[in-house]
Amino acid sequence: MAFCAKCGAEVGAGAAFCPKCGAPQASAAGPAPAPAVTPVVTSEPLVGGGTGLAENIAGLLCYVLGWVTGIIFFLIDKRPFVRFHAAQSIVVFGGLHIISILIGHFIGFGFLGGWGWNGGSWGLIVLLYELINLVSFILWILLMIKAAQHEKFRVPIAAEFADQLAGK
Repeated sequence: MAFCAKCGAEVGAGAAFCPKCGAPQASAAGPAPAPAVTPVVTSEPLVGGGTGLAENIAGLLCYVLGWVTGIIFFLIDKRPFVRFHAAQSIVVFGGLHIISILIGHFIGFGFLGGWGWNGGSWGLIVLLYELINLVSFILWILLMIKAAQHEKFRVPIAAEFADQLAGK
């Protein structure tokens, strides 16, 4: 004979609930227990070569913060697709960042000491600075989209340097 674990009353065999207190009984036939899940352990590295990300997502993330995320993914992910995008991010956005800084310093600390809106060649230099910023923004969006689509979009001059950097 079984007894209720809560109140100690006598419970009939196969009863789902205690007749005295109504507590559910463990001996009652309930739903079948779920099978135990055992983790699969393999000796292979994660899908992302250590990052655990799909190739296209890792490629996209190479461009998110420009050359900074390019360096991070270049160091942690060894897959050729991701390494190419990381190297291209370093070359494209690192180069554009350096050019932008140099032109910005030339404008800010120029011979006339102003921001260059006083006509002549200074206006052209400011226009060039803004054009480089616009090209950087367009390339940033384009390269992230192409990497997310798992395409190996090659920026004309930078791709050759990226190939060398990635080890091709």
